[in-house]
Amino acid sequence: MMKRIYLYRSVIVCLPLLVLFSIPLTAQQDAQFTQYMYNGLFYNPAFSGKDAGYSFSALHRSQWLSYTTGTGGGGAPTTQLVTVSGGFEKTNLGFGLTVVNDDIGISNNQEINLSLAYHLRVGRGKLSFGASGGFFSSTLKYDELNPVNPDPSLPSAGRENQINNSFSLGFLYDRSNFYAGASTRHFNEPEFDFGDGALGNQLERHHYLLVGYRINTFALFSVEPSILLKSVSLNNFSYDVSVIGTYNKKISLGLAYRGEESASVLLGYSLLRDNSLRLGYAFDLVVGGLEAKSPTTHEFMLTYDLPQVRKELERVIQRTPRFRF
Repeated sequence: MMKRIYLYRSVIVCLPLLVLFSIPLTAQQDAQFTQYMYNGLFYNPAFSGKDAGYSFSALHRSQWLSYTTGTGGGGAPTTQLVTVSGGFEKTNLGFGLTVVNDDIGISNNQEINLSLAYHLRVGRGKLSFGASGGFFSSTLKYDELNPVNPDPSLPSAGRENQINNSFSLGFLYDRSNFYAGASTRHFNEPEFDFGDGALGNQLERHHYLLVGYRINTFALFSVEPSILLKSVSLNNFSYDVSVIGTYNKKISLGLAYRGEESASVLLGYSLLRDNSLRLGYAFDLVVGGLEAKSPTTHEFMLTYDLPQVRKELERVIQRTPRFRF
């Protein structure tokens, strides 16, 4: 009978490791972010090169700060995300790069994905189709293993690593004040058995629906509500919802809620004359499942938008005795 080690984000905090035998379980395996509305490229490759110019972002998330297991060990999730996005000049194509490092319990997952998107004008909006592919690396740290029921077939020390391919698909419609996109990550559902056919850990398909609405009001003030609906293999659903207000495209303040898990406050401030450099911070307060979590989470983000440079030649009138042009 195949042994399956499930390292799901929503349940791993309950025990240092859950070793389940032939018990089907589906929960989120992907990293999660409170500032999801600024990191569409992570969820959907159709965001690649959607806007003119080049965009860079870096994010660090410390989830359930100071969490310790019953044995006094750590294990709280920490995540780093780096994205790069841009467009190919004089084409409707955009490209993107996503790098993720996600450490949770005895598991460490790393991703590197390259994405390509095609953007098509449809009326007043833009319809985008995207695909991405790359490598997903999963590592088990057996020296940090503390199973409830020890299994002699599992190593007691050392680490195992396996790398597999992962592919994602998505589409997006953006019409200035409204956007909606749907995507599927890990479409090929890679499996990690770490060289042991009796041990399996499949990366399930993750489905995302991201919808947002931009409202411009008086006095340079704008409001943007959004929702991120998440599902794993369409067997369960969870959601993040937020409302962010921004003044003069420089200062932002928002509130967010993750279903049955946490409430959040989001802050943002833009620097430089063109507001191209932005600092973001999110604070999560856990309101559900506190018996298995620490109450606070901190998320820091830095983004930079490099505007597209266009060379414009100024026509100068030249005067000569014979010609004037």
